[in-house]
Amino acid sequence: MVVVGTWNLENLYRPGGEFGPRDEAAYQAKIAALAGTLAGIGPDVLGVQEVGDPDALADLVAALGGEWHTALSRHPDARGIRVGVLSRLPVTLLDDVDAFASPLAAVQNADAGPGTAQTSRGMLAVRVEPGAGTTLDVAVCHLKSKLLSFPGGRFQARDEGERARYGAYALYRRAAEATTLRGLADRLVGGHGQERPVVVLGDFNDEPQAATTQIVLGPPGSELGTAGALRPDRGDGWRLWNLATLIPEAERFSRRHNGQGELIDHILASRALIEHVEEIRSVVGHGLPSITEDPAARRDAADSDHAPIIARFRL
Repeated sequence: MVVVGTWNLENLYRPGGEFGPRDEAAYQAKIAALAGTLAGIGPDVLGVQEVGDPDALADLVAALGGEWHTALSRHPDARGIRVGVLSRLPVTLLDDVDAFASPLAAVQNADAGPGTAQTSRGMLAVRVEPGAGTTLDVAVCHLKSKLLSFPGGRFQARDEGERARYGAYALYRRAAEATTLRGLADRLVGGHGQERPVVVLGDFNDEPQAATTQIVLGPPGSELGTAGALRPDRGDGWRLWNLATLIPEAERFSRRHNGQGELIDHILASRALIEHVEEIRSVVGHGLPSITEDPAARRDAADSDHAPIIARFRL
């Protein structure tokens, strides 16, 4: 059995900076809360998002105890947050992507200035060995947020025209990032997804049926819960299956936004893994808060505003 998960740790910084907790007490409370949740889950491999300070991740590892291996993307965003991996198993780095998949062109991301051909944050791919002769490739992402920001550091638009434009810019970039993630997945499965155990996971910043999430799945027509789900076809070598429909319905969300549950954190698996899923859960039992458009409102909050998504595979 191998337990694989994804968790957005929400602004994991040491105290005193612009984005992290304001004081040591709030920071220690956050580390203790995160470690407590992880101790209850017991992941073997965990993709993490919003690691703002590598030293803060080291503090979390120390709080967990035992032997852990870590890998972090070398490509943080403007706030310094990046994706990474925590693993009880030794980790081999396969890729760290921050440029749009060729031949995608740059996309507009503001009213003025040049476009961007880079992902918001790097996408990491690693390999672990859950058992002798068995490998598992894991890709971790954090796609462009739906929570909009505006020029000058504002979180509120001046008018509805500005809100609509910046919503479109965010969507352009998230779509390009999803396409880039699909390219990374292509390199991992290599047309042999029936034999290669691969998981693609992370904060997709949108629901399972969103166009940007669907891009990452690859060839359509075999989604879980449909008649073609496990019927072999030529797309199986490339296809990824979103495990979202296997999450118990009462838990089928990973964040609350203005009181509404959203499932925006996902685990996708190659064909080699689909019939080996023992369980997938959204760990919402620790009391998931409801967020607003102001991310600064939770600077001193313990734990995270996202629920961990955890899958158990028989390997």
